[in-house]
Amino acid sequence: MIDLKQYEIWFVTGSQHLYGPKTLEQVAANSREIAAALGASAHMPVNVVFKPVLTTPESIKELCLEANSSNQCIGLITWMHTFSPAKMWIAGLNLLKKPFAHLHTQYNREIPWAEIDMNFMNLNQAAHGDREFGFIGSRMRLERKVVVGHWSDEDVQAKLGSWARAAAAWADWQGAKIARFGDNMREVAVTEGDKVQAQIQFGYDVYGYGVGDLVKAVNDASNAEIDQMVQAYLEEYDVIPALKPGGERNSSLREAARIEVGMRNFLEAGNFKAFTTTFEDLHGLVQLPGIAVQRLMRDGYGFGAEGDWKTSALVRAMKVMTAGLPGGVSFMEDYTYHFSASGDKVLGAHMLEICESIAATRPRLDILPLSIGGKADPVRLIFDANTGPAIGASIMDMGQRFRLVANVVDVVPTDAPLPKLPVARAMWLPRPNLKVAAAAWIYAGGAHHTSFSYAATADQLRDFTEIAGIEFLLIDENTKVDEFKSQLRWNDLYYHLSKGL
Repeated sequence: MIDLKQYEIWFVTGSQHLYGPKTLEQVAANSREIAAALGASAHMPVNVVFKPVLTTPESIKELCLEANSSNQCIGLITWMHTFSPAKMWIAGLNLLKKPFAHLHTQYNREIPWAEIDMNFMNLNQAAHGDREFGFIGSRMRLERKVVVGHWSDEDVQAKLGSWARAAAAWADWQGAKIARFGDNMREVAVTEGDKVQAQIQFGYDVYGYGVGDLVKAVNDASNAEIDQMVQAYLEEYDVIPALKPGGERNSSLREAARIEVGMRNFLEAGNFKAFTTTFEDLHGLVQLPGIAVQRLMRDGYGFGAEGDWKTSALVRAMKVMTAGLPGGVSFMEDYTYHFSASGDKVLGAHMLEICESIAATRPRLDILPLSIGGKADPVRLIFDANTGPAIGASIMDMGQRFRLVANVVDVVPTDAPLPKLPVARAMWLPRPNLKVAAAAWIYAGGAHHTSFSYAATADQLRDFTEIAGIEFLLIDENTKVDEFKSQLRWNDLYYHLSKGL
């Protein structure tokens, strides 16, 4: 569902006519080689497109307008091979709506000690050409990613590739549609928010539907579609005997399949990229959607429970920025704690809706009662999550701005089996520890719903929030509560004053 190769990053080189045509030809040849190398890098998830060298204010402005109007272009990588007077860039950068990364590099890796002359020096001027370009970016208060190092180095390519993933997630948000079946869970605060401001800030639109609209799509599912979905269940999961054909609960499996068919058809017909449900609005549905939500997330849809459209959008964004990488992304909730001598841990889960992309083993397909919602027993996938480093992120509407807070964690095995827990789950040790991480999260106003991923990184989330123009807070092994509280206070001042800058 998510194909990052549909996107392009344009490689843009700045120079000027001062140096003559032969020098500019060499600039173009060097730039073309660098663009090709970046595009061929295993770290680059999108296509890198070389653009002609820019030497005038008019050509710069034209390229920026072209980038704005291109559906394929998700951002620029800029580099000043020679000196490029930065006043030439003002008009174009004022108009540019796409994110950009500033690559501070040079074509040659080392100085040719015996041969270096002024011709070489006049060609290879990125050391000061990029500083001139950097000034105008700072003077204009433009958010951008700065990457320093030789273009052939793996760490440089990895940083640019990671940034490109964040840019792709941002591009995916532009014009995205989120289907919201029902409203928020009643009386819940953090899942609320200003949908109009979110559309202005983020570019996606939230569409509200009564659950009856979904029910109609579910009821319209054909027997052939249901049969096909049931067969997929039987092939892909360890299905308990009671749910198999001829089993006493097979009708419940078929009803779960009917719900998934209906949801898929609805979301595909409306070209939606994410959706929400709420257990308080299920009129006309036999079961709370369980396996349907889990499989739709697996296929790239964002999801938020209880009407949480902000988390739904974030899950989708993190699905996009990690597309093609191992590890998975899921909707998640910090559910309960384990205070013990082996380390204070968090057991993460939800009522049903944990994505199978984070499963450690082949999931079990089961049916068990759900003590909330007042509907028939829902069919769901049950599994333990993979172990290893991961990150949980949450986005909140703070009234005057949006804030994203993230916590780096280490997922560990459960201390003992959980035979009576009827949901998928993950257990983790928050960094630096639960006491510090939970306190910082609460001071930040972090939500109880998160987007949880083994593949996304803190750097990607930071890049993403900088592109989006929102606040980013990271809780990791270096976090100290007093310093974190000070950061919150300084951020409040910054975001208040920045509106007048």
